[in-house]
Amino acid sequence: MSAASGSGPARSHPLATRVVTALGLLALVLVALFALPPRWFAVVTLAAVIGAAAEWARLARLGGASRGLFVAGMVAIGAWLVFAPAARFEDGWPPGVVLAVCGVASVFWLIVATPWVLARWDPASPLLRAIAGWVVLTGAFVALVSMQARSPWLVLAAMAVVWIADTAAYFTGRAIGRHRLAPEVSPGKTWEGVLGALAGVAVYALALAPLAPAAGFRGAAGPAALALWVVLALALAGISIVGDLYESLLKRQAGVKDSGRLLPGHGGILDRIDALVAAMPPASIAALLFLGRP
Repeated sequence: MSAASGSGPARSHPLATRVVTALGLLALVLVALFALPPRWFAVVTLAAVIGAAAEWARLARLGGASRGLFVAGMVAIGAWLVFAPAARFEDGWPPGVVLAVCGVASVFWLIVATPWVLARWDPASPLLRAIAGWVVLTGAFVALVSMQARSPWLVLAAMAVVWIADTAAYFTGRAIGRHRLAPEVSPGKTWEGVLGALAGVAVYALALAPLAPAAGFRGAAGPAALALWVVLALALAGISIVGDLYESLLKRQAGVKDSGRLLPGHGGILDRIDALVAAMPPASIAALLFLGRP
């Protein structure tokens, strides 16, 4: 996603193709979220994550056996989390599993990925690039499944932060974008787009705040809680922009325009979920901490 600009990964495709694909994907997401029990949702989500892993292997420039081992590693991690008795997956995982996996992923995005993008680092070690992929994709997988197990509406609310940031950035960037955010990584993104994204998310957070008690928030719904909620939403939007830039950097270093060709008009799976994979792990942690156990 292009959360700070308004330029998608495959602008040469007709708009109609992009719209049809987007609507089809949205329908599939809604059916999976609301129609599937947690374990089946986990299986379907894992299938998408495995597809994303194949694309990551390409962006990480893993070749031959290394590419197959990376994807096989993602399959093993996901299968263990869903089916191994030690993972204790019933209707979701215990809080300790969610905090551990999503905590590592959140630390990666905050402490590792951000300077990685700023320095335009290109690690020589294929193993390091593979480990980064496992951390990123596993964190997003656990975050989505754990939030869906609590409530499909919670997943939609978290995803909407990214979608609203992306949409607001698109129109703001096209209308008044002048100052490039990261021209060496993704030339289409602008600081004006970032500000538009944050403004749109702030409005969304304020509009959503009255629903907090119904979602399970047990604290005092005063000005401090409202301010914290807005700051959290803004932080998620900011992390989603890092995810977008990080994937753009990987594509630039790999010398490709799109992560794949699976989605007509949109490129690959990672092109559509780059911002989401960054924002979902901290969103899942926030839900666990502020909403308590389901």
